[in-house]
Amino acid sequence: MSFDYKIQFDEENKLKHFLNIELLTENHINEILALAKHFATEESNKFKDLEGKTIASLFFEPSTRTKTTFELASKRLSADFINIDILNSSTLKGESVLDMIKTLEAMSCDMFIVRHSISGTPHYIASEVGNTISIINAGDGTHSHPTQAMLDMYTIKKHKGGFKNLNVSIVGDILHSRVAKSIITSLKILGVNNINVIGPENLMPDNLKELKVSYHNSLEGGIDQADVVIMLRLQKERMHEALISIEDYYKNFGLTKNKIATAKKDVIVMHPGPINRGVEIDSDVADGPNSVILDQVTAGISVRMAIMSLVLKNKCFKK
Repeated sequence: MSFDYKIQFDEENKLKHFLNIELLTENHINEILALAKHFATEESNKFKDLEGKTIASLFFEPSTRTKTTFELASKRLSADFINIDILNSSTLKGESVLDMIKTLEAMSCDMFIVRHSISGTPHYIASEVGNTISIINAGDGTHSHPTQAMLDMYTIKKHKGGFKNLNVSIVGDILHSRVAKSIITSLKILGVNNINVIGPENLMPDNLKELKVSYHNSLEGGIDQADVVIMLRLQKERMHEALISIEDYYKNFGLTKNKIATAKKDVIVMHPGPINRGVEIDSDVADGPNSVILDQVTAGISVRMAIMSLVLKNKCFKK
């Protein structure tokens, strides 16, 4: 499927939606991270940036971290937040997603936060809504998860001070992971050239050469001297068949205390969640001194505050 990435920008080349990473520049990302830091370090937990705005959450897939942090972020920006219960919505009566959106648009909503199992759904909605509506992609199929990538960049910068000369290793199901795709694109924009992907060959996409990353089928070799290790969840719900046994995966690619010894001593370990303990990562690593997994969750609030504020206030991203 092809995506119209330019749809993110309005006629003045300012950001109208937040759908993907591809057309962002280093300045765009740094602006998000700077505003997120402002929100995270201010003494006040309440801001007036989006007072009078109405934000609707439409999650057609299960979520805990993303959904909750978006709600908290909206409320801290003083927006009115509507959490649509998809399981009990009119879509069960046959109403289309677009008809639902148009109904909410008629109720004067200003922004829709959309998660959907079908890649491209947020882009489709963005192409159909009126000029006064903004769409945030909270994860679409196996395509993109741009706000997760931004909070991951924030976490890396917080702990490593920047991105120059970093050695980043991403471990797991790259093929089905929308997070991995957005992270790799973000790292490239920020000038990180040493990116390793590690996992079984049948969980790797066909376009690894296009991504310009180094592939390793050995965990220890792939994380050797790594500054950052990002573990991914096995995307079992997106696999059409059993591509690998859990036992084999853990044996070869599960991150344990012994295996992490090949990385740098000050390596940070990340995971977008939810964690499958004893599958992708052992508890003594997930809860250990190198883990910044809970920091990622905390960063999700201020980073999503920054993105929503920048989009709705339309003050930035002049290209």
